[in-house]
Amino acid sequence: MNAVRRKKLMWVMFTLAGAAIAVVLVIYAIGQQTDYYFDATAIAQGEAPQDKRIRAGGMVVAGSVQRAPNDPLSVEFAITDFQSTVPVTYQGILPDLFAENSGVVATGKMQGDTFVAGEVLAKHDENYMPPEVAKSMKENNRIGAVPSSEQYNPAEKVHETKTLQQ
Repeated sequence: MNAVRRKKLMWVMFTLAGAAIAVVLVIYAIGQQTDYYFDATAIAQGEAPQDKRIRAGGMVVAGSVQRAPNDPLSVEFAITDFQSTVPVTYQGILPDLFAENSGVVATGKMQGDTFVAGEVLAKHDENYMPPEVAKSMKENNRIGAVPSSEQYNPAEKVHETKTLQQ
């Protein structure tokens, strides 16, 4: 093999190696930004990873919203898919459209049996339901159902979380 061919071959090999590294880095970056959706049943069954950012969705259980008297930004509530209920804690300002018996999707991490939300998104009109929540509800044949506080008992939590009321 002469020197010119060897030089061209080396250039092609370095170019292919650089392209492969770039593709791997792009795939890795996309994977780090992916938030997987879990409904309340999947979370309750332990399918959601601990300490990894995920999206959780469902309907806010009536009577489950509790605010701390000394910290108005601390909120605890529960979400349900009408089969299971998951307690959620959130530190921040809730969207104006956040309400009991309405659909929400929260982004955050599981810590024990409690979902610690970093962001809460609420439906934007009375007919809208987040696609993930609608799909989950449709699979459970619960479209149009209203969650009640009877389905949620905070005393039944597997582990104790910091109670907001003192």
